[in-house]
Parts: sequence; C-alpha cells; structure tokens
Amino acid sequence: MYPENLKYHSQHTWVKVEGDTAYIGVSEYAQEQLGEVLFVEMPEVGDEIQAGKEFGVVESSKVASDLVAPISGEVLEINEKLEDEPEYVNEAPYEAWIIKIKIAKIEELEDLLGAENYQGVLA
Repeated sequence: MYPENLKYHSQHTWVKVEGDTAYIGVSEYAQEQLGEVLFVEMPEVGDEIQAGKEFGVVESSKVASDLVAPISGEVLEINEKLEDEPEYVNEAPYEAWIIKIKIAKIEELEDLLGAENYQGVLA
C-alpha cells in the first residue's frame, strides 16, 4: 500500500525522485481520509514551494485540506489531468502526482520518512 521507492512527509504527501526533479502527490492514507476528491488546487508553473509550507489544496466531499510540501523547489509541471479528473487521486494516488519540481535542496530528502516509518506514523 505504501511503495518503498517513495519518500513520505508526515503530512501525508509523497515524493518520487528522478535525478534533480521530483514528483509530489498524496498518500493512500490521505486520499482515504479525504473521501471523494472533487478539486485539486495547484500552484503555477514557475512558483517556488518551501518544505513544510502549503502549496495547494485538495477539496473533497468531506473537507478541504492543505497540501504540505515535503521538499523545496521550483514547480516545473502540474498534473493537468487532475483539473478534469480530480478523482484520479482516489483511484491511483501513487500515479496521480500533483506537481513536478526541480529540487532546490537535495538534503531535505533526508528529513522524509521511508514507507515503513511512514506507516508507523499512521499507527
């Protein structure tokens, strides 16, 4: 349920690193807690996001929840599919990345959790 190749933030976002870029999305746990996702508010391409700070919002049938950046960087791309199909977050949370960033501080990855430690946070 929690892929080993990803890093996790305690605020339920995940990071997939590819070279000096990273994809960021929400965890299986987060999408379960949210319920049916109705809208995903994303930053603009070119925006800077900061680790530990809000970079967007996921609105669901239950609640609106801030997205917390697991690492810092510049937004290179947003997942445009989510504009028309926000429910994709529920269907495939580890494929439905929200943003792709250029990593600003690679050392911030050391502060994130592995899959096993993330599951410990949920217990």
